[in-house]
Amino acid sequence: MCSRNSSTEDVSGKQGKGVTAFQSCVYSAAELIPAGYVTTYKLLAAHVGCKSPRAVGQALKRNPFAPRVPCHRVISTDLTLGGFRGARSGPDLALKKRMLMEEGVAFKGDKLSDPSRVYRYGAS
Repeated sequence: MCSRNSSTEDVSGKQGKGVTAFQSCVYSAAELIPAGYVTTYKLLAAHVGCKSPRAVGQALKRNPFAPRVPCHRVISTDLTLGGFRGARSGPDLALKKRMLMEEGVAFKGDKLSDPSRVYRYGAS
């Protein structure tokens, strides 16, 4: 669990990039999502102990560790693509979809076609 604060302490070996402890925690949780799967902003937020999926989205928007921290694997709760690089449409979102499809994640339009591809933290 993380807490949202403005500290720049490093909690997961991500030194030198000026990230907050909260961002570092979000990035560590995103690293757990396996290729071929996605999770939602809401599920990731719950995993790190945050009540705000939007705060998670803002942290991911500022991800300086891509692609090692796979922020493209986080989608909206309605299983649509959500945003990418601060954009909700256009070439950035098309790139997110293409990256996911290259990892084996299928979409019908802009919606995840197989909900079993949603990674749920701690689920067996």
